[in-house]
Amino acid sequence: MNDKQKEYLLDLAKKSITTYLETGKEFQLKELPEDKELLEKRGAFVTLHLHDNLRGCIGYILPYKPLYQTVIENAYNAAFEDPRFNKLTKSEYPDLEIEISVLSAPKPVASYKDIIIGKHGILLKCGHYQAVFLPQVAVEQGWDLETTLTHLSLKASGDPNLWRLPNAQFEVLESEIIK
Repeated sequence: MNDKQKEYLLDLAKKSITTYLETGKEFQLKELPEDKELLEKRGAFVTLHLHDNLRGCIGYILPYKPLYQTVIENAYNAAFEDPRFNKLTKSEYPDLEIEISVLSAPKPVASYKDIIIGKHGILLKCGHYQAVFLPQVAVEQGWDLETTLTHLSLKASGDPNLWRLPNAQFEVLESEIIK
C-alpha cells in the first residue's frame, strides 16, 4: 500500500472511534473511496495499544468486505466491542495507538514446520476449535515456533497441546502493518 492509502485507512479508523466517543453513533462514510485497492475485499485487524499495553484487537481473517469498510467496523469493534476490555473512554483516546494489519488470504500449509515466525500469521484449526495470531504477535512476545503454537492452542481451547493433535490444521497469512 502506498502512503496515501495508509493515511486514508488510519484516518478512517480514527473517525470510527472518535465519532462514537463524541456522538454515541457509529461512523458512516459519506462517499466511497475512489481508490480501487481500498474497495477490494480484504481481511484486516485493528489493534489498539494504550501505554504499550493491548487495549483491543478485532478483525476479519477472511476477505468478507471492502477494505475501507473492514477498517471502519473493526476500529469500532476493537475500541468498544472487544469482550476482554471495557469500552474505550474519551480520556483514553489521546494516548491511544492504532495499528491496522491488512491481511493476505490464509493459505494451508502441510505442516506446522512450514510456518516462519515473523513472516507468517497462524490460523490453527482443530475440530471445532480455532484461533489466530497475527505475524507480529510471536515477534513482539519473543516466542519461538513451539511456544507460539502452545499459546495459540491455549487461546483456541485451553489445551496447550492442541497443535500437536493429528487433526490439527494450519494456515498461514501475511500482513502489512499500518501505524
